[in-house]
Amino acid sequence: MSDVAQGLIQYRYVLLFLFVLAEQIGLPIPAVPALLSMGALAGTGHGSIALALGVAIAASLPPDIVWYELGRRRGNRVLVLLCRFSLEPDSCVRRTENLFLERGRKALLIAKFFPGLSTVAPPLAGMVGIPRAQFLALDIGATILWAGTWMGLGYLFSDALEMVAARAARLGHWLGLIAAAAIGGYILLKYVQRQRFFRSLRIARIPPDELLRLLEGSEPVAVIDTRTVLDVEAEPYAIPGAIWIPAEEIQRRAVELPRRPELVLYCS
Repeated sequence: MSDVAQGLIQYRYVLLFLFVLAEQIGLPIPAVPALLSMGALAGTGHGSIALALGVAIAASLPPDIVWYELGRRRGNRVLVLLCRFSLEPDSCVRRTENLFLERGRKALLIAKFFPGLSTVAPPLAGMVGIPRAQFLALDIGATILWAGTWMGLGYLFSDALEMVAARAARLGHWLGLIAAAAIGGYILLKYVQRQRFFRSLRIARIPPDELLRLLEGSEPVAVIDTRTVLDVEAEPYAIPGAIWIPAEEIQRRAVELPRRPELVLYCS
């Protein structure tokens, strides 16, 4: 067995804790490979699924509680902050809000299966007023379901994963470089997409003072409020005269859009 493999086995629970913690904080570091590896190690007699689940809960719960309390106290501002740091700023909050609208509190049980959404779900739970005890129960259950599923798959396919690990170990230090390059390439791609998205917003954006001038002037302009139900309930304020049509319903309710030369849409 190589020194790399021995090191991974020796520090397996520490590595699992760090990977899960990083993903729940919001860093673009997926924990699934660590969970699969832990299941495979358990399948070959080098680990315990029960202990690994405990480690995953210990790593996931503290950041989730912090995000929950911030969402409870700061509301939508926390989601906006998370969206700014997300690699997918155009959808990181919206997808989670839609998930909550479709499935209610049960959305917490499946949010961890979607990268990015697992970080946004706890503050959103605080925003909508889910009681702390219920949030803790749902969050622990979600962690067990999420981590247990991936570790179970690793356990079932431990033979195949062990073969892959053996071949990867032959690469030695090159394996770390390849993994770092892959993660770096993924982050770079998302960063470029993020910058293109922000550039498109700057091109189409209208400043508040310009919108006020249009509303007070004689030019016909209509304002469309595209926020979700959760956003409106969290901050029940709107631009006077704005028409509320959630973004997901604009195409279906296109006939309700005013026939004016200028349409201004806003979401927060």
